[in-house]
Amino acid sequence: MTHRLIPKDILALGFMTFALFVGAGNIIFPPMVGIQSGEHVWIAAQGFLITAVGLPVITVIALACVGGGIDALSSLIGKTAGLVLATVCYLAVGPLFATPRTATVSFEVGIAPLTGNGPLPLFIYSLIYFVLVIGISLYPGKLLDTVGHVLAPLKIIALTILAVAALLWPAGGLAPATADYQSAAFSSGFVNGYLTMDTLGALVFGIVIVNAARSRGISEAKLLTRYTVIAGLIAGVGLTLVYLALFKLGSDSAYIVDQNANGAAILHAYAQHTFGDMGSFFLAALIFIACMVTAVGLTCACAEFFEHHLPFTYRQLVFILSLFSMVVSNLGLSQLIQFSIPVLTAIYPPCIVLVLLSFTLRWWNKSTRIIALTMLVSLLFGIVDAIKTTHFKDVLPAFTQNLPLADQGLAWLPPSLVMLVLVAVYDRVSGRQSVTAHQQ
Repeated sequence: MTHRLIPKDILALGFMTFALFVGAGNIIFPPMVGIQSGEHVWIAAQGFLITAVGLPVITVIALACVGGGIDALSSLIGKTAGLVLATVCYLAVGPLFATPRTATVSFEVGIAPLTGNGPLPLFIYSLIYFVLVIGISLYPGKLLDTVGHVLAPLKIIALTILAVAALLWPAGGLAPATADYQSAAFSSGFVNGYLTMDTLGALVFGIVIVNAARSRGISEAKLLTRYTVIAGLIAGVGLTLVYLALFKLGSDSAYIVDQNANGAAILHAYAQHTFGDMGSFFLAALIFIACMVTAVGLTCACAEFFEHHLPFTYRQLVFILSLFSMVVSNLGLSQLIQFSIPVLTAIYPPCIVLVLLSFTLRWWNKSTRIIALTMLVSLLFGIVDAIKTTHFKDVLPAFTQNLPLADQGLAWLPPSLVMLVLVAVYDRVSGRQSVTAHQQ
């Protein structure tokens, strides 16, 4: 007998997927884009939504088509290269950046205004925070119950209240757009969408979503694909609505907070201005739940992945990954963001190429050649874009500053398209030659 999800569980799966995505980056970066883009906020929003909503949803669909895991998707470029890419993605969205960031953001929004932004309060908070993460992550089979039916609805209710408040009670007027948004609002929003890490998160969460469906007895491949796609679409709609509200919140907050403030400071200033002390408490609870759910999802996914490649059990890896994330989180939010920007700028382009080209496998005679070479070019130029975001940008040759779309941080795109065309032509020609030789 074929098991099927009841509507209640399908909705819970969608809510769980949405809740897994909406973590630290999803809440702090849209207000920053909103306040910095000023009068160009909705142009910047379009670029942001492509990388922060469109690509993650497409990634979930791509993963559903191959069975739910990044290891299956990355195998398209060869076993070794695929394992390296999967490992980098898991580390980036796990213990190196995204998981520690969930702790630092929830601390800065909810605790730092009361205790001060010192190292001791952050250490104590991160210790308690990751003890809770460990406690929930040790039971991955219960995620649909703990997250889908309980934590996710609480998060959605809280986000809805914040979104309605941003629409009904704007805090002030627009500030003039910063230089980056004056000259390239769309592409600046596009690149800032990287910082949510949602496409990388989708690569990691795919297997978590599939396993949640399997925990309800779903084993048929077509049904797993269908439910995963539905969950991704539900999450995409939810993310879009949240982002639009947070863009408006940020763009209307220029009179109550400095334009260069980080997203946590913008949200706290808005909540304090609009709701007073109760607003600060509400925001702290919202951010805590949002970050906790994401941290649990990332920890579960990373532990399940590394269990197959390291001599540790799942439970041991939950402890190792969580404790390592706790140590990294004590660097503080600003330091984490500073470290993560060049890494994400470098690895996002090949991940985008992999996801998009995974839908074209039937077009080619040898898809590995097409995908691997295009990804390689995107990585090389992505590294160039990454170096430009650091203090080492002066070591780059002068011509790199004049590459097409270099000013927009998208220097990887034109050469990647050129390489795709070249290898596609070669694939067609070599395919015809092999057919001719076979006929002779």
